[in-house]
Amino acid sequence: MSRKKETITLSIPSGTKEQLEEIARKLRIFWGKSPSVSGLLVAIAQQTPEARKLFSLTPEQATALQQASRILIDTGYIGEAQTLLNLLLEHGNLEIPLQQALIRLVNQPSDPWRIQIDQLSQRNQPFKILYGNTQEQNLAFTVRYAEISSEEKGFYLNIWCEETADIQNTYFPELIHNRCLRLDRIQSIEAINGQWRHEGLDYLKVYLHLYKGLIKAYEAKTNDISNEVIGEVRQVVRRVSNPFWLVREVLRYGDECEIVSPENVRSLIKQKLITLCQHYDLTCELNP
Repeated sequence: MSRKKETITLSIPSGTKEQLEEIARKLRIFWGKSPSVSGLLVAIAQQTPEARKLFSLTPEQATALQQASRILIDTGYIGEAQTLLNLLLEHGNLEIPLQQALIRLVNQPSDPWRIQIDQLSQRNQPFKILYGNTQEQNLAFTVRYAEISSEEKGFYLNIWCEETADIQNTYFPELIHNRCLRLDRIQSIEAINGQWRHEGLDYLKVYLHLYKGLIKAYEAKTNDISNEVIGEVRQVVRRVSNPFWLVREVLRYGDECEIVSPENVRSLIKQKLITLCQHYDLTCELNP
């Protein structure tokens, strides 16, 4: 038994019928061999997968919205972030793994942790944090100091904690109490009694020499202790609580930046450069 159909009359400008037929042709909606305007209207009303393509984001737009939503979450704007995430899920034509990851992010954003951390830090209140690292290990830290920092494309929680037993690499013993955590991997936070560490994170005093165009182009960082031009070199002295981010920055500068001291930080970037040479079959040796 055929389904009952209804008839409607549309008043449309000249040329619109041809435009609708072209859209139907692109979406492969046909009646026989001809593009079907009626079928197109039905697809839009029923929100079929074919019709949703009309309102899909380009890959570039989807990437931009994803990055923007992450920044909004990390900086505490959960409502705005969820609006962008829902827009992505509805119109992004995303691959299944990314779609599932965004759904989890909508259901459990990191924003509450950011708000709670800010509140505890303002009160100089120590806290316990349960954290799941990238190796799928659950770690507990007793936090005596905490601050949020912006690094590259995201925001991170930097803490001074008591626990050090799980650290395998003691290349920087001066910084062994410092940790850099991702906000989205925090599992729980609980306030505890105790003393807050008012002196903040441990740090190394690192000396950098900048050359060539970077002498004038360098933009001072908030953790720079001094920044002055000496002859044909700009010398920057910086407090560094996590050498990982410094090494990534220096590598981007190429031959226009050199870590002068301390030696353990300088040796770290030497080893990075040796490994890079090995990747490209170049001869490079580290002098003793």
